[in-house]
Amino acid sequence: MPPKRPELQDDRGIFDRLGELGIFVELATLGPALPILLQAPRGDGHPVLVLPGMFGDDASTFVLRRYLQALDYQVHPWKLGRNWGPSTEIRDGIRTRFKELSDRYQRKVSIVGWSLGGIYARELARQFPPLTRQVITLGSPFGAGYRIEGEPDPALAARLRPPPPVPCTAIYSKSDGVVPWEACLEQETPMTDNIEVTSSHIGMGVNAMVLWAIADRLAQKEGQWHPFERTGLASYLYA
Repeated sequence: MPPKRPELQDDRGIFDRLGELGIFVELATLGPALPILLQAPRGDGHPVLVLPGMFGDDASTFVLRRYLQALDYQVHPWKLGRNWGPSTEIRDGIRTRFKELSDRYQRKVSIVGWSLGGIYARELARQFPPLTRQVITLGSPFGAGYRIEGEPDPALAARLRPPPPVPCTAIYSKSDGVVPWEACLEQETPMTDNIEVTSSHIGMGVNAMVLWAIADRLAQKEGQWHPFERTGLASYLYA
């Protein structure tokens, strides 16, 4: 677990945001890292729903989904077009999609959500805990309570911050140039974990460190979730 959550503040300047150019490095290193990534533990075939970030669509999660498919998961896009932000259509569509996958496989569904998609994922799990295997968020600022216009709302943050009653892993980066990393941390409980990676915000879906961490989390046997083990090589790569 990381140290105590620091006071939330979004004081990032232009040089912090230029860190998003790191996506070009992440894309360039993905190919060479692929042989190692494919050595990750294999899945057990359970369904995984992947939710895109703000303004993203299923194309933005293509690499992540193909990788998890290669590890033997039943991976599914959200099929709701571009993520323009919370709306009745989006909320209803996500619930319908989630229930359809749960009914189809008759198994608990893991949810991976990128940025705003991670906020959706946590709320889905909060509504359907018996049907949710685990939640993994990628740079999701649920601790800020952003409204669609981009302004933080303390009351909304207070509602969103507590984790749903399922295993939850937050993957975050201190070099995130889009959202404050402090807002992306889960509260410390027996069923939560926070994994720090070196990544841009827009590159999380193609970052090798992120992909390996997701694979590690999903490979755990149902009902035997435990925090990320920072041993061996992982002790040097992950905080």
